[in-house]
Amino acid sequence: MGERTIPAILTLLLIVVVFGMMWWGWRNKLKRQGNVAELPEVPATLGTPTMSVAGQYVTTTSTGDWLDRIAVHSLGVRTPAELEIHPEGVLLRRRGAPDLFIATAALTEVTTQAGMAGKFVEKDGLVVMSWLLGEMSVDTGFRTKEAVAKRPLVKALNELLGGGDDLPDADISRKNDENE
Repeated sequence: MGERTIPAILTLLLIVVVFGMMWWGWRNKLKRQGNVAELPEVPATLGTPTMSVAGQYVTTTSTGDWLDRIAVHSLGVRTPAELEIHPEGVLLRRRGAPDLFIATAALTEVTTQAGMAGKFVEKDGLVVMSWLLGEMSVDTGFRTKEAVAKRPLVKALNELLGGGDDLPDADISRKNDENE
């Protein structure tokens, strides 16, 4: 055996152990979250979308604990997605994972944040929808593909809730910083 063989075998063994522990942790998380309600069905008679925005489904976490990723129902898997707003609610068409439908009645709040569960971006870079999955309150994050789509999306989501545009005006704060 050469002088590099033993370190190579030890490194390979360490990599296998790390991946095994990651798999074991994810499997245990799935078991612990076995009582999470099933995903709502997408209504067969869904109306015409009032808005459609391309982007990335970030994750769904327990409300208030943005590190507690929900693993069941593929809610912990980050995927490219198309977010559609319908009169009946919000539909996230996720590639490689089941579509996620959030009924208008289940939607409780819309905010913007800098990050959640491993995805951190600029201030107010993620659109976060708080909603009820069964009796559990959860947050779902979405990042628009184009930054200019975020403000109209937040406005449309807040209108769906019956409110207005709650997104801070970044241009005003930037102008104020330049004038000081």
